[in-house]
Amino acid sequence: MHQELARAIADEAQRLGLAVPSESTQRLAAYAASLWSWNERLNLTRHTDVEKFVSRDVADAVAIAPHLAANEHVLDVGTGGGVPGVILAILRPDLRVELCDSVAKKAKAVREIVAESGLAIPVHEGAAQGIVIKAATGKNRFDTLVVRAVAPLIKLLGWFEPLCESYSRLLVIKGPRWEDEKGEARHKGFVKKVTVRRIAAWPIRGSDNESVLLEIRRRAPKP
Repeated sequence: MHQELARAIADEAQRLGLAVPSESTQRLAAYAASLWSWNERLNLTRHTDVEKFVSRDVADAVAIAPHLAANEHVLDVGTGGGVPGVILAILRPDLRVELCDSVAKKAKAVREIVAESGLAIPVHEGAAQGIVIKAATGKNRFDTLVVRAVAPLIKLLGWFEPLCESYSRLLVIKGPRWEDEKGEARHKGFVKKVTVRRIAAWPIRGSDNESVLLEIRRRAPKP
């Protein structure tokens, strides 16, 4: 159905040296087509061509994927149009991915996008904190919360540091100012219960900057 778009995505991924399984390109094309269609009605993404979709959205998911263990339960916080959660679910079918957004119209739109893409990904409407707390016990506990382009680090830690016992870790995609944001968060006392460390970096195509992946975990209790 989206053969031409799938070929274009595959070609762009190959040009950029991104490891995208051939069996994923058709679903990526279906997702991109639906996302771009919905974007005409609701502002969900600025990446509305193959080059930007692959070099930014797919590239971010490809960078995160190796840091997720088999069968992890993942929540995409503030998913917007579904990035990176939907793409992670396509690239790594073993993962248990769920999406959430506090903006009702975005959550409803991404629920439709997921359905139109032929995927079975739960989409939650509401603040991620409540979703995390509700799932904190038993088999539905989230292993990883993934966050991209949602808020400054100090705000993220204000939301999630108090809940650090309710999930295993945060993976946060940040840009070149991440060290300044970390310093501000430390100054405000937001890293007393958690550690923040950079675990990966990759170039932002078309610029001299890079994206980084920060892992935020609960500090080990002192003996």
